[in-house]
Amino acid sequence: MAALAELAFPARDVARVRFAVSPMWQLTTGYRLLAAGTADPVHRRWLDQVRPRVAAAALDRCRLAELLPPGTPYVPDFLNPAPAGPAPALEEELAAIAATPAERVRADLDHLRHHQGRTGPRTRALHADPAARLPALLREIAAFWETALAPYWPRIRALLDADVLHRSRQAARHGTGRLLNTLHPQLSWDDTALRLDRRSRTLARHTTGGGLLLIPTAFKGPGLSTRIAPPDPPQLAYRAHGVGRLWQPRTSSATEALAAVLGRARTLLLAELDAPATTTELAHRTGLSPAHVSQNLTALRAAGLATAHRTGRTVLYARTAVADALLAADH
Repeated sequence: MAALAELAFPARDVARVRFAVSPMWQLTTGYRLLAAGTADPVHRRWLDQVRPRVAAAALDRCRLAELLPPGTPYVPDFLNPAPAGPAPALEEELAAIAATPAERVRADLDHLRHHQGRTGPRTRALHADPAARLPALLREIAAFWETALAPYWPRIRALLDADVLHRSRQAARHGTGRLLNTLHPQLSWDDTALRLDRRSRTLARHTTGGGLLLIPTAFKGPGLSTRIAPPDPPQLAYRAHGVGRLWQPRTSSATEALAAVLGRARTLLLAELDAPATTTELAHRTGLSPAHVSQNLTALRAAGLATAHRTGRTVLYARTAVADALLAADH
């Protein structure tokens, strides 16, 4: 991520400001938070659940560990491709990473070495032959997503969508200028230029793409992150509004009304899936037999109320956004 300091930003660029929800931005920031090894109070519940699974799958010692070390401010730009639309799927972003030209991968890794002082053996191998090594990196990214983020994605996505809605309403009521001037204390816009107070570097507009992409993130710290990779528009990633409530429990009592529709066992399982869990864990917590849990989970998946995510030799089940809505209505 290059440092954005002062960037020419006339009305034509204001007209091209847009939001995007990016899975890869959640993945890179989430991975670094895990790698930091700290007990972040905002994300403690997620960290406690995910760290053992990531370690069991050796994803804390993979290529991503070399590319996203804690304490290094730079993230290789090719890992955060410019979202083509407002909410690309992870598969779309992985395809964009796979299509990164070799010279671009090498330039980003050279920049990473500049920040770190050295790079690991797998990063050096990727630098030597990006075309041959990128597929293995993409498999690790997909594995980390399935282990650490996919079971929680409905909850994370709801937070990010709510942030975009909140800020879009702000822009509709008060204008894009007000949005830019209130997005973050370090950011300001004065009709001609966009500025980050903590930087001293000035960027010419011809060295960047046009407009601006605003990327809400769930796992970022309080600062701003930028990506300047022409001809793509600049990206500005910030902590999403309301992130402090992200992991608050969202269970509700299994009332007669909901149980009458779904059945008592399925309603109980949905309530327990406030945190993703295995069949064995659900059986232990509910008192249902493993076979009964498995049968009901199959029915819930068929109805679009639960999803399954394989992590190594185990399968995690999670609630969908539809199930969250049902429980919220029931509550």
